[in-house]
Amino acid sequence: MAHDQLPDLPAADDPDLAVAADHVVVTRSGQHLLRDLTWRVELDERWVVLGPNGAGKTTLINLAAGRTHPTSGTMHVLGERIGRTDLHELRTRVGLSTAALAETIPADEAVRNVVVTAAWSVMGRWKEDYDPGDLARAEALMTQFGVGHLAERLYGTLSEGERKRVQISRALMTDPELLLLDEPAAGLDLGGREDLVGRLARVAADPDSPALVLVTHHVEEIPPNFTHAMLLRQGEIVAAGLLDEVITGDNLSATFGVPLKVSHEDGRFSARAS
Repeated sequence: MAHDQLPDLPAADDPDLAVAADHVVVTRSGQHLLRDLTWRVELDERWVVLGPNGAGKTTLINLAAGRTHPTSGTMHVLGERIGRTDLHELRTRVGLSTAALAETIPADEAVRNVVVTAAWSVMGRWKEDYDPGDLARAEALMTQFGVGHLAERLYGTLSEGERKRVQISRALMTDPELLLLDEPAAGLDLGGREDLVGRLARVAADPDSPALVLVTHHVEEIPPNFTHAMLLRQGEIVAAGLLDEVITGDNLSATFGVPLKVSHEDGRFSARAS
């Protein structure tokens, strides 16, 4: 499939890059999950990755998180080549929120512990006393994402929207250089989605925030202040580049296989059948 990419891509070892993929192929059980993917994410960019089920979006997130390896091609994350670096150390520099990680959070753990234990790359309380600086950061993140008042609550008693905001707070706990969010609005009602989109828009607008990659199926979930987009279909890039140039009716129609019309108002996108 032909695809559009930004011209003159910087070298993979450029210090301003968060992610550099070169001709990446991922094959599992004979199935191509990603095909010849080349991509760059700079440290000050906020990307959305959009595509239907089975497009390869979660595989791409797992690659960028150092949780899987390419079958061929090269993948650099924060200057480190996947397969030739200490992944444990790299993962402390990458914030990650996925459904698979969420399933490992103990239901009987206090929200504060869910967040603060990310500083030690563990899930669940394992010591009686935490560093005051780590506790202060956890409190600040929980407040930022509207769950500070839930610090003593058990994770399993939270609503889905509250859980998602706790998960993102945890992903930011190590002050990462790259933040990866895999479908953070999945399962949320309209109010929960809009609350989360607003909070992520503020993160995206903050120049001190990490490079950001958000995966979704829905253009309505793209927060304002995002800068770039990639569209994936069957493991291949349909289009990638500046957000307003990529999120078009023609590109989305090619990505999802149905004629679509795109609207853009007040920094938000919507799409419907044309």
